[in-house]
Amino acid sequence: MWQRVALGRPAARFEPKPPPADPYRPDTLFDGWSTPGLTVRLASVRGDSHRFGGQPRQDDIVVAAHEPTDTVVFAVADGVSAAPQSHVGAALACRTAVTDVLRQLEEARPQIDWNRVVAGAAYQLFMRVTRGTEPTPEQKREAQTLLATTLVTGVVRRTGRGQLEVNLVHVGDSGAWMLHESRFHPLLGDGKEGTDGVFSSAVQALPWVPRQIEGTWFTVPEDGVLLIGTDGFGDPLGDGTGPVGRAIAYELGRPPREPLALAWVLDFSRETFDDDRTLLAVWPRHRLDESGGHGAATPRTGGAAG
Repeated sequence: MWQRVALGRPAARFEPKPPPADPYRPDTLFDGWSTPGLTVRLASVRGDSHRFGGQPRQDDIVVAAHEPTDTVVFAVADGVSAAPQSHVGAALACRTAVTDVLRQLEEARPQIDWNRVVAGAAYQLFMRVTRGTEPTPEQKREAQTLLATTLVTGVVRRTGRGQLEVNLVHVGDSGAWMLHESRFHPLLGDGKEGTDGVFSSAVQALPWVPRQIEGTWFTVPEDGVLLIGTDGFGDPLGDGTGPVGRAIAYELGRPPREPLALAWVLDFSRETFDDDRTLLAVWPRHRLDESGGHGAATPRTGGAAG
C-alpha cells in the first residue's frame, strides 16, 4: 500500500473531497518519456487545502517534444488563488504557450518570439470572457479577476557536449532551478504576490503582460537536472537544505526513475504546506541509460520534525 512521504511533521490525514466535475481536472497527474537527447518526468498534485475544500487543482503543466530539433517545449502555470476560475486560466495559458512555441519551431525561426507567446496566452484568457469578440476594458478587468495565473514557459535541448541549453520566460512567482551536486540553484527571481488580491501592484499574473519579455538562457551541466515548478513546490523547498530539499535531491539527483516516483515524492505530507504542487524535471538522456533498472525510489526524509 502506498503511503504519503512524511517530511518533518506531517499534515493531518483526511479523505479528499471531489473537485468540481466541469471542467474535469484529476487530483494528480504524472507523465514521463524520453527523446533521443532528453528525459522528462513531470507531476502535478492537488494541495491539501483544495482536497479538503473540494476545490480543483489550480496548477497546470503541458510538455511536448519537437522531434525535428529534439527540443522539449514546456509551460507551467499556477492559478492565482483569489481568482475563481484560475484553474481554467492556467490550462489555457499552458496549452496556448506550448502550441505557439511548437509552431515557431516548425517555422524555423532564429529565436522564439516570447512576446508573441505570452501575449497570445493572455489573449486566450480575454477570449474566455468575451467568447470571441475584442475585449472591452471592463472585460479585461473581469478576465484578470476570474482567470489570473502565473506562467513559466520555455524550451530545452541538449548540446553537443551533453549539457542542457535552456531558454525561458516567466510571468509571476513560479520558479525554475538547476539541481547539481545535491544543491538547488534558482534560475528565476523570488517574487511573491501581494496580500491585497488580484489587483495588487505586486501581482504579476496573466492576462497582465510585461511591457518587454526576453528569454533568458541558462546552461545545465551534463550531470545536472533542470527543474520548473510552482510555488507549492518552491516554498517548502526553500534553500534546498531542509527535509524537502533532501528528499527531492535524493530522488532527482540520480538516474531518472519511473514517472510515478516523482508524483509520489512530490505529494509529500508536511504541516502548513498545503498548496498545489507541480514540478517538471529534465535530464540529458544519457542519465537514463545509467540507471539500468527502473524501480521506484525510497527518499531520505531527514527524520526529525521541523
